[in-house]
Amino acid sequence: MNKFGRTLLATTALGTATLAYAAGFERRHWTLREATVPVLAPGSSPLRVLHLSDLHMLPDQKSKQRWVAALDELEPDLVVNTGDNLAHKQAVPGVVRALGPLLDRPGVFVFGSNDYYAPRPKNPVRYLLPSAKTKRIHGIPLPWRDLRAAMVERGWLDLTHTRREFTVAGQSVFAAGLDDPHLKRDRYSDIAGAVPPAALRLGVTHSPEPRVLDPFAADGYDLVLAGHTHGGQLRIPGYGALVTNCDLDRSRARGVSRWGAHMWLNVSAGLGTSPYAPVRFACPPEASLLTLVPRPVDAGQTASEAVRDTRFGVGGNVR
Repeated sequence: MNKFGRTLLATTALGTATLAYAAGFERRHWTLREATVPVLAPGSSPLRVLHLSDLHMLPDQKSKQRWVAALDELEPDLVVNTGDNLAHKQAVPGVVRALGPLLDRPGVFVFGSNDYYAPRPKNPVRYLLPSAKTKRIHGIPLPWRDLRAAMVERGWLDLTHTRREFTVAGQSVFAAGLDDPHLKRDRYSDIAGAVPPAALRLGVTHSPEPRVLDPFAADGYDLVLAGHTHGGQLRIPGYGALVTNCDLDRSRARGVSRWGAHMWLNVSAGLGTSPYAPVRFACPPEASLLTLVPRPVDAGQTASEAVRDTRFGVGGNVR
């Protein structure tokens, strides 16, 4: 075999092994990301927030359902779900099983496009194109009303285009949320206005579009939680996410970052994929456990100084 043939064979073998890893192992390598973020009012006690996003649940994904349900053992003070829970019209029972005991804890949520519509087969190259240049393709309507009813019945608050005040672990929380900006269903004017004093002032959105992050920051929110990006889903070591599937820059595709002078942003890489693109590479599916602590007295503290203990901890089976 000549040199070209050997190179072609090696390249093919490497590509096949990479695809097998991305589709067969990593996309089911459930992972917990932890971070400590200084966003609370001075004098507040720490709050533990579990951030879930992008489950993209199919009815038969039992290991994902078991792993998410076991997150209750973390004893979070608040659960925040930023949407895209469904990937099938019969997946609502699976999502409810996954959330399980977490529904008995304080929780808030908004929905994403894959709560409203099922995914459809697409050319995978489209994922690598700028989102503004691609046409939205929707599948059949999904039973999002049934999922909403199940969450609300158990006490979770639907933040879609509403502002809510409540108490978590004895501390005041002011929260507001939007419908999915990816579908252009967001109406920030419905929740616009300066936020009142609270231990935590929380914004919630599915897609972290800068056009909605900017007004959250201007109105005085401490922290915004979002999903949608899948962390890039395909990442190149040393380079990061190839795309974010929105207008957010690639450096913020997952994890905690500053947005403006006073607000923090956490973007979850999510726990699922479209059933028509069931691969992840260098970007395992994740939930986020955020320990929120008081803001530092030194307002000039940098992001790297303020966010502590951000890391991956493997937390699940891969069956």
